[in-house]
Amino acid sequence: MASVTSTPAADPAAHAERPSAVTARDLTRATAARQRRSSRFKIWAGSVCTALVVLPVALASLLPLPDANAQDLSQRRLPPLTDGHLLGTDQLGRDLLSRILHGGQVSLSVGVLAVLVSGLIGIVAGSAAGFFGGWVDALVSRFLEAQLALPLLMMLLLVVALFGPSVTVITCVIAVAQWPEVARLTRSLVLVEREKPYVAAARMLGLRGWSVLTRHVVPNVVKPVSLVVLLLLAQAVLLESALSFLGAGPQRPFATWGRIISDGQAYITTSWWLVTLPGLVIALLVVGVNLLGDGLRDRTRRRKGAGA
Repeated sequence: MASVTSTPAADPAAHAERPSAVTARDLTRATAARQRRSSRFKIWAGSVCTALVVLPVALASLLPLPDANAQDLSQRRLPPLTDGHLLGTDQLGRDLLSRILHGGQVSLSVGVLAVLVSGLIGIVAGSAAGFFGGWVDALVSRFLEAQLALPLLMMLLLVVALFGPSVTVITCVIAVAQWPEVARLTRSLVLVEREKPYVAAARMLGLRGWSVLTRHVVPNVVKPVSLVVLLLLAQAVLLESALSFLGAGPQRPFATWGRIISDGQAYITTSWWLVTLPGLVIALLVVGVNLLGDGLRDRTRRRKGAGA
């Protein structure tokens, strides 16, 4: 009987000893390339979605649009693309596109001002708590825990009911509601930065605590914190729209997005565009801001990892 000899192809040990053509470096490059493509797509898609909403809203006063408050009962609830009304008209015959764009100016103004104020409060409180520690850290942490324990929307409605639904009050209320997220991130970043050698060197050169914090530590944490502030813009717009929908937002004649949806909800079964189109604008802005913020955050992390 002929003996059967083992060939290298049939030998499992030969397969185990044969080196792979794909190295760890190739895998790392593939992962980095995939992450780079993902972040690039997020930034591109987020920028497009955000621009589609922000640019028309910013240029609403320059566009040839009808008066947002001009009523014509003979033109009530016209569907989109009818008689020169691109998005149709509402229950009082007002041009819906004009109302959405002019109402967006109020909603975006409240959102931008709110995130700027909340970012400033959060950076100041979080950096002081993380850098000095002690009773400062304890005081800020107790405020954070107390506010995070409260129901957000109920707290906003209570404050608005006490002080009135003006634009200034709504802006301050949303800013106060959002500062804990900025403060927590700033505190954690400052805790890492204060242990680095450049902080000890600055102290040895005679710089006081506040000087070290403002001149050296805060500039190193502003960039990642600003990305979180950008993401909070979408939340601020949603909070303002929710308050306006519930009747606690800026009062008439301000045509905010939430009020437009609230006014049209009674006609949702017969005139779908009164609620759907403003809702799509809000959704497009929220998705765009979140994609843009995520893409910028991924790019920042990748650069930091490459630098490390």
